[in-house]
Amino acid sequence: MSSEADVIEIARDGAAAGGEPVIHWPDPLDSAAWANAAKIRGGNPLLFPFLGRHFVDGEINKWRDAEDVVHDLPTHGFARNLPLSSTRDADGHGLRMTFVDNDATRGGYPFAFRFEAAYRLVDANMLEVELTTSNPGEVALPYYAGHHFYFHLPHGQRAESSIELPRTEERHQLPDGAISEPTPGKPRYSLGDKDIVDVFHCFTGPSDAPVRVNLLGLKRSIGFELHRPDSVPWYCITTWTETDNSDFYCVEPWIGLPDAIHNGHGLRWLAPGKTETASLRLIVTPIA
Repeated sequence: MSSEADVIEIARDGAAAGGEPVIHWPDPLDSAAWANAAKIRGGNPLLFPFLGRHFVDGEINKWRDAEDVVHDLPTHGFARNLPLSSTRDADGHGLRMTFVDNDATRGGYPFAFRFEAAYRLVDANMLEVELTTSNPGEVALPYYAGHHFYFHLPHGQRAESSIELPRTEERHQLPDGAISEPTPGKPRYSLGDKDIVDVFHCFTGPSDAPVRVNLLGLKRSIGFELHRPDSVPWYCITTWTETDNSDFYCVEPWIGLPDAIHNGHGLRWLAPGKTETASLRLIVTPIA
């Protein structure tokens, strides 16, 4: 990023509650780590223009357009890997990061776009985040963006930690890239349940129902307020962690599902000249 120090400082300022980390950051995180940003296990990688894994004829990281042209695009898109410009809000409580199309993006994604991520600390326990996509081009823009929040959670505390969800159905991605048939979701899962790693919890009920991560060992819960005014709808929450010993757990709000450019699950087409925003709030609450 063009202002890595600002990004890290704002993130660290907003990543603790009661002196304890909320957002997980690897240590150390120096400038060399940004050379391979996709391997950084921490923070909130931005997933754009597509999220997850996409396939053409069984080959990963490829997608086919309407003219039958096949393009290369990395897993979770390129926003997390390429430089973004950043500006702080005047009061120091917010940060805006902006990304526009360039020579590095057009080969894999031949569209004009403007993508902005805005983070703002409302207070010590509340963070507002907006992902805004604009289409300055002359053709409809396909996209499905998302978040990849890494929450701090010592791996030994997973079994006593849980996630509460509104009405959902479970899906996952098959080895060939296809999306599984839905199965009924549950209102509550233990984060120690290995069966929910890399599972998409797709909303089938009201989006204003609660999503809450309960971290009993850390004496806090993290609430997701996804029903925000004028926001595009969130399609699912994805749950993921890397290994049995990883001291983080990822809870990821997504606009669509992986490979949506081919399967249509959450794929959005943004008309020329239009802008839309996906917004949410994270609220940290102490629990006994």
